[in-house]
Amino acid sequence: MEKDLTARYVAIVEKCAMTEVALRHILINESGKNYRIQFFKDTQALKREFQSKDFSAIIFSLSGNRRSRLESLLFLHEIARYCPEMQRIVLANDEAEMRLVSHLTPSRLHGILNKSACRLQLQEHLLQLLERSGPANESSLNQKQGMCSQILSPTEHTILRYMSYGYSLPEIATQLERNIKTIRAHKFNAMTKLGVSSDMGLLSAADILMRLSANNDDARVMRLAQ
Repeated sequence: MEKDLTARYVAIVEKCAMTEVALRHILINESGKNYRIQFFKDTQALKREFQSKDFSAIIFSLSGNRRSRLESLLFLHEIARYCPEMQRIVLANDEAEMRLVSHLTPSRLHGILNKSACRLQLQEHLLQLLERSGPANESSLNQKQGMCSQILSPTEHTILRYMSYGYSLPEIATQLERNIKTIRAHKFNAMTKLGVSSDMGLLSAADILMRLSANNDDARVMRLAQ
């Protein structure tokens, strides 16, 4: 395979040493491209280097932790706003996390991949994504993204907001002056719409929704003030 000598700088956020080895092998030995890769253990480490490096692509390999997932998606949202030409790819832990990210991320991504897939499949899809150029909205994968505000009802949004603040279902029922069965029904509907099957998955959804919504509100206020 003839090697493309044009250098492309790729930032990868990955905590797992074994996954780092696999990704390094894919991008250096299997791609036929001159990728200059820099790994970061967390979002904060990437932020410290971000302004001083000319990255053409950012890959966030999610760890499954609620906090780190939220930090990753918030930073991806910032990158989409201020560096839209930069490729943005997420490696999810499984198909459930892929659906969650796809539903909840308002900014468009160039791709969401399942890193629990076999190595050859992950390698093929990742290299195909990195080969693409152009805006992220050309990808059909992103047609579902940013639709969560249309998917969930106002009551379901409110329930998720209370859950993110630590309220129990009986407390939410009291706050909304609804009976507990109605609140449970709305919670079940939200879980079904978001493709999550556990309270932890729903809490992750609530975290992402509330923080990204707050960030968007802040951005609108800043634009109005200018």
